[in-house]
Amino acid sequence: MKKILAFVLAAVLALSATAALADALTIAVPNDPTNEGRALLLLQANGILTLKEGVGLEATKLDIESTAVEVEIIEVEASVLPEYKLNKDVDYVIINNNFAMDAGLNPLQDSLAIEDANSPYVNVVSVKEGNEAGDAAKALAAAVSSKQVADYINEKYAGNAVSTVAEPTDGYDATVDYEALKGTTITIAATPVPHEEVLKDVVAGILAEKGITLEVIEVTDYVTPNTMVDGGDVFANYFAHQPYQDSFNAENGTKLVTIAGVHVEPMALYGGKQETLDALKAE
Repeated sequence: MKKILAFVLAAVLALSATAALADALTIAVPNDPTNEGRALLLLQANGILTLKEGVGLEATKLDIESTAVEVEIIEVEASVLPEYKLNKDVDYVIINNNFAMDAGLNPLQDSLAIEDANSPYVNVVSVKEGNEAGDAAKALAAAVSSKQVADYINEKYAGNAVSTVAEPTDGYDATVDYEALKGTTITIAATPVPHEEVLKDVVAGILAEKGITLEVIEVTDYVTPNTMVDGGDVFANYFAHQPYQDSFNAENGTKLVTIAGVHVEPMALYGGKQETLDALKAE
């Protein structure tokens, strides 16, 4: 009889745990370093959870101290997060703006909560250490830091991406020997929106005026572009924000150097199964 009672009690506890999990609201977040922390900080800023003190951008779901309501954080590769929203696989999803825009989402109109555009997550152009002082790097940096690029970003993306260049150039660097660069090709890996668009629509034309070809190689993840630069497969990349690059260098022993900060893309929280934030508010 005792064994039967013990079995019944265990079954009841298991069912209770399952029910509790079933009641939890699911939130999908990027699984890569710093972007997961960034997503959790966005949730914290909106009163949805509290993180352990001082964890910052290195936070993972293990660093959650408390939540306003029962939630389950699901870590997902950043590039597939839009599918989680569109298929309504989860209650909520946090998406990096480049992937959101590439999926046809308008972060300012479609999101339920969004970062302030004045964030520290400036998207940068990176090269391998040792190349940053060369004319190719300086020519590329001047082109991406141009007024033409700043105007293009601010006009085309209307707040979904915001230029951070304080003193835009005319596209060129007076210290560069452009005549020596004539006929050369600069290869750069970039994610589709807005990075690849900026490079192809604006930067390529600026460099072409000096006889330089910009070859843009599309990538869709957050690891390949850094390994390509580190391995010498491409000269530069343009896809990530500075905290991510710093973290990548620290964890992988790479020596990627920033040559220009270009824009910010506020990360946003979207509805999946849920259409408002009401379910996340404590009663």
